[in-house]
Order: sequence, then C-alpha cells, then structure tokens
Amino acid sequence: MGDNRRVNAPFVNQPGSVASPLTARILTAIDAAGGQMSFERFMSMALYEPGFGYYAAGTPKFGHFPSQGSDFVTAPELTPLFARALARQVAQALAATGTQEVWEFGAGSGALAAELIAELDALGQPVARYTIVDLPGELRARQRERLAAFGDRVRWAEVLPDRIEGVLLGNEILDAIPVTPLARVGGVWHERVVVRAGDGFAWADRPTTLRPPLDVPGEHDYCTEVHPQTEAFVRTIADRLVRGMALFIDYGFPEAEYYHPQRHMGTLVAHRAHQVDDEVLDRPGEKDITAHVNFTGVALAAQDAGLDVIGYTSQGRFLINLGLVELSQGADPRERSRMQMLVHEHEMGELFKVIALTPSGGGAGWVPIGFAHGDRTHRL
Repeated sequence: MGDNRRVNAPFVNQPGSVASPLTARILTAIDAAGGQMSFERFMSMALYEPGFGYYAAGTPKFGHFPSQGSDFVTAPELTPLFARALARQVAQALAATGTQEVWEFGAGSGALAAELIAELDALGQPVARYTIVDLPGELRARQRERLAAFGDRVRWAEVLPDRIEGVLLGNEILDAIPVTPLARVGGVWHERVVVRAGDGFAWADRPTTLRPPLDVPGEHDYCTEVHPQTEAFVRTIADRLVRGMALFIDYGFPEAEYYHPQRHMGTLVAHRAHQVDDEVLDRPGEKDITAHVNFTGVALAAQDAGLDVIGYTSQGRFLINLGLVELSQGADPRERSRMQMLVHEHEMGELFKVIALTPSGGGAGWVPIGFAHGDRTHRL
C-alpha cells in the first residue's frame, strides 16, 4: 500500500501471552497475502473457520446471562412466545403458497425450530420437513439433541439445492455475513483492511473505488460498511426459491438511515459476555462480530434477482400483528416482561426489522398477516 497506508489502533497480545491457534492462522494468511487481508476474509475466518471460528468452536453463545457463559440472547431464546407468534405467519405462508417445508438458516441452539414445529402442529399446519442450513460442529450437535423428538422430519444441510419450495427463515443471520468497511478520510474514500501488528492486528486504509450506495453529505471523516456478500446471498436465495416465501428478521435500517451523515462511526461491533465493543479485531474467534443490515440493499438485490418484496416493518409491529400480546395473556409475569422486550420501541421492537420476499408474482392474492398493519415497504 506504500504511502497510502494508514494504520490505527493495533490489537496486540499482552506481553508473555501466546497467540491463539486462530490468531496464528490469520497472521499466516496475512503474511501469505503480502501483508494485508480484506476485512471480509478476516470476519469470515473469525466467525466460521472450521474448528476455531466463533460459530464453529464448542463454546456457549446463547443465553440470558453472562454467568451461563453466553454472549448474547436472541428472540427465540428470550421467550417461546416469539416462535408461537411467528408460527402464525409461517402457517399462513405455507398454506398460501401450497408448500410443506421450512428452511431455517443458522438455527443456533435449535430453540426456534423446536417451538415452531410444535406450534405449527398445534395450528393444524404441520411441516413435512424442517431443514436447518448450518455449519457442522458443536451447535449442530446441540440442535440434534434438542430436536430428536421430531425424528426424521428434521434434517440438516450445508448447501442449498437448485430448487427450493417452502418458507425460508433467517433470524439474526444477515448481520453475521461478512461486510466491507469503508472510511472517508480527508474527503477520500478508503477500504479498511487488516494488517499484522506484532502478534495481533491493526486497521489499514487503502484507496478504493467502492462507495456507499448513497452520497454521504459533508466532508467530515466517516466510517460505514457495504454489504456485497449479503446481497450475493439474497441473489442466491432468489435463484433457488421457486415457490414459497423468504422471511428475514434482523437489526438494521433502510438505506437513508443507514448512511445518515450523523452515523459516522459505522455499525460494526463485537459481542462478548452480553457486552458490546468496537474492538472487532481483538481476540478473533472469542467474540461475535456483527454489522447492522441495510434493508434497502436487501430489497434491491432481491428485486433485481426476480423476487418481490411483500412486506417490511418493525419487529414490534410484525409480532403485534401476529397476536403476540394475546398469546402472552396466559403467560406468567416473567414471560410477559420478556414479551415486552420483543415489541418495545426502546428494546428490540424498533431496532429489529422484518422483510418478506417471494418469487415474482408469488404474493398475489394474499397479504402476510405480519404486515397487515404498519407496513413500511414504501420507506425502503
């Protein structure tokens, strides 16, 4: 990178410490690549490197408290009321599209799958098959144990077939797809890459032709992300989904909010022990790394690849439309309190969004009940 390189905030091991096997692998890969690595590749190795990445290693991740060894809690882990409400939307989509299979990406501990299958049975819309698309490893072992009672109705896959008919679900999956960080420094856009700093890592900036999809007004320094891998994933879904619906739930914004001039620090963060920090290069494999979702980018990629957007709204509005409040009436006070976290605008209710996609024309004749009121598709 010559004189164009700008190195910031190195993350190095403490004196006398030994680099982890994953850190050593990443350092070797950086050296082999000539001294720098795209952050996309760093994030991919940190999260998914077989045997060592955050989601590939056998450490606890999901739970209510740090004392459980967990790093964060997802909606299905927070309360089964989430899955019971979601089942109403899945049941409607299965019936409306004439399909019988659910595909879940990144099923975590299996909590959503277990509750969803049981609730679909109770609603009289049982699934013939529930397919989990996930990496092999410790999480899959936990899923198999939790879902054993459903027998061969549940299966696992690492790749998608050429044709899919059914309802595809992704709860907090898009935020874990590697991103490309960009930094405007002195009015010039750079791609932010990873370099060696002793036995650790540091950021370095290299000039790039990449730009955010919207102009960011002002001349102030500005950090953000673009999402080529997320958009490629959505196009893959579009290529495979011939009948049914894809539903993604995650934290994020439409484009105008994502690239707002005041959001100058970007959204890239790490999670560990229920704490959030921005030291995403520190201790790879020991932290979750995430970025918010640009839902406008998801919608445009879907439309360009032949899918229709048939709904987009906040998680709070989506779950209320599905009857979550009514479902919570018989629950104990603790469950009702957790239900409030799912819908309250200062908790998960507004930060999390829901988007629904179907093959072109596949949404004709029916309106997903989760978007019956408060649809925000016009704001994408």
